Amino acid sequence: MKKPEEELAEIKSMMERSTQFLSLSGVSGILAGIYAIAAAGLSWYWIYFPSSSWSDGTASLSFRDLLNRMLMLGLGTLIAAVSSAYFLSKKRGAGNAQPFWSPASKRFLQSLFLPVALGGFFCFALLHESTFELIPSAMLLFYGIGLVQSAQFTLGEIRNLGFTQLGFGLIAAFFPDFGLFFWALGFGVFHLIYGTLMYYRHER
Repeated sequence: MKKPEEELAEIKSMMERSTQFLSLSGVSGILAGIYAIAAAGLSWYWIYFPSSSWSDGTASLSFRDLLNRMLMLGLGTLIAAVSSAYFLSKKRGAGNAQPFWSPASKRFLQSLFLPVALGGFFCFALLHESTFELIPSAMLLFYGIGLVQSAQFTLGEIRNLGFTQLGFGLIAAFFPDFGLFFWALGFGVFHLIYGTLMYYRHER
């Protein structure tokens, strides 16, 4: 016969599985950080060393060429990060006998998607108005809002990561010349940090 404490622990565990998306992979956060740092480094190279021999042998990059490269790089980074999160979280869920598509995961994704999608459209508006220096700040802010909003449905580290993104986004808004640096910190370095924390706390 089970002790009351054990029964309560089982009930608590069942309730958490039904209301929280606990299969989110810390390794995917680490990979997202690596992708972001690589993208920021390549962007910095294209912006500040446009006449390098790495620039396809051309004398310099035109504004349109640079913009097209940045858009393709951003899209590729997003696809790589989302794909890693999906496959690794799905694999982790299968290992824990937890389905990836559950009411908790759907609530998590819905809460995250709306601010991030709105942020994407807002960034295109900034791009349309040639307000390029505020795009890193906007990306950090809307992503941070999405993380904080969706944190109630997943691991607690996500909320802290969200507040970190919001902090860097606000700083980047006041110091737009350093926007790429704060973008690399938020999306790159702190994804690495929190992904590592999540891995050691919940996956090892």
